[in-house]
Amino acid sequence: MRVKYIGETQSFMLTHNKEYNVEAEEKGWYRIIDDSGEAYLYPPHLFEKV
Repeated sequence: MRVKYIGETQSFMLTHNKEYNVEAEEKGWYRIIDDSGEAYLYPPHLFEKV
């Protein structure tokens, strides 16, 4: 699934309006490879599906 980050830009983590691939869903959260190149879990309310 592809999502767009709708929160504020966080240096080296997530960029506002940038699209990311959801690698997996775990306990309702999205595992995303962020701008640091590492995969972390993020709550889905910070994204919209594209």
